[in-house]
Amino acid sequence: MKELPISFNAPMVRAILAGAKTQTRRIIKPQPDHRTTRVSICRDQWMGNGPSGNGAGTAQWDPRRKSPFAVGDRLWVRQTWRLPGIFNAPTVCTFARSLVRHALDNGNKGASQYHRAMLMPRWASRILLEVVSVRAERLQDISDADAIAEGIGLNESAAGVPSTNPSGETLPVATFRRGVWEPIYGAEGWEANPWVWVVEFRRIDA
Repeated sequence: MKELPISFNAPMVRAILAGAKTQTRRIIKPQPDHRTTRVSICRDQWMGNGPSGNGAGTAQWDPRRKSPFAVGDRLWVRQTWRLPGIFNAPTVCTFARSLVRHALDNGNKGASQYHRAMLMPRWASRILLEVVSVRAERLQDISDADAIAEGIGLNESAAGVPSTNPSGETLPVATFRRGVWEPIYGAEGWEANPWVWVVEFRRIDA
């Protein structure tokens, strides 16, 4: 079991605290060969394989291709944060933990006064997650149920409702694309349809 940091923006932190977000998708690095049709995980490594229109297929197996997540790992959540007064510095000692303020607590007001999530130390985190499952898939293969598990804010009755967008996506998937993925990675990040880690988690006591 490892303990790893993971960053979320304010809407996703809110969804985690509300129990509405139990999945996250992270881009696989490096990306599998363009001919890859399946990605499998063996211990902490991943392998991509698939057919090729030119004859020989592809099989990628390299000890440097590591899966960053495994079942049982614990993820401590990073979010925008700050400390009041003279303690307002990322290098402050652990005794000041009780003084930590999160941007979400203040409705993201005065966001410029907060440190970036990447600067949050372990002791300042208030949310701890446990990895329940890990798999690999293409981004656009996300199902309605998984889109809802990403914390898009839709109730179950909305799943499967057709959207009017030209791509023909269902409403949950279209909402995930526009509300969760594209604000971070842009429209081109969705169109690229990268391979992603699908990490399912549960919240545990910090």
